[in-house]
Amino acid sequence: MNAQVLGISIDHVPCLEAWAESLGGITYPLISDFWPHGMVARQYGVLRDEGYSERAIFIIDREGFIRYIDIHNIDEQPRNEEIFAILRQIDPENAKKHPIEPESLENELPHGGIVMYCNTWCPGCRKARVFFETHHLEYKEVDISRNRAAAAQVRQWANGYETTPTFDIDGKILVNFDEEKLLAIIKEIKGSTL
Repeated sequence: MNAQVLGISIDHVPCLEAWAESLGGITYPLISDFWPHGMVARQYGVLRDEGYSERAIFIIDREGFIRYIDIHNIDEQPRNEEIFAILRQIDPENAKKHPIEPESLENELPHGGIVMYCNTWCPGCRKARVFFETHHLEYKEVDISRNRAAAAQVRQWANGYETTPTFDIDGKILVNFDEEKLLAIIKEIKGSTL
């Protein structure tokens, strides 16, 4: 794909070597961002206050412009299809050698009850999940980074932005996580229709 993968971690070199060995070796260079601790992660805005970095992917073009950012939960793997699509956009000539397979838009979106349109890395989405668990509320979750029809729906509700979380609660839309507003809508619906 005419791209170079680099792995950057705030761990020191012996730790990175041990990690690579535990995987049976890796095919790309690993870079230690250990000292000054997390300087690169800080410059890219992904160093947490706790001293470790988010799991993030940055695609940088030949001119040095960041063309793609994906920040997601440390336990989740990135979607290679999205990365390949960005690489094809950056290098259209190379894209001809690697044709794009049709993307599924998953046009069927859930209706009824509580539907949360979210993504894996959004802090508001994490808070909303805790909120639903705490209040023992059932909900459906739709990842807008994987379902482009859902992303288009959220853009309609959120003035052109892919704002997460966005909630569809029996047809009432709430953009962004606001615990008081969310609770008020749920109580209103439960009191009148459930």
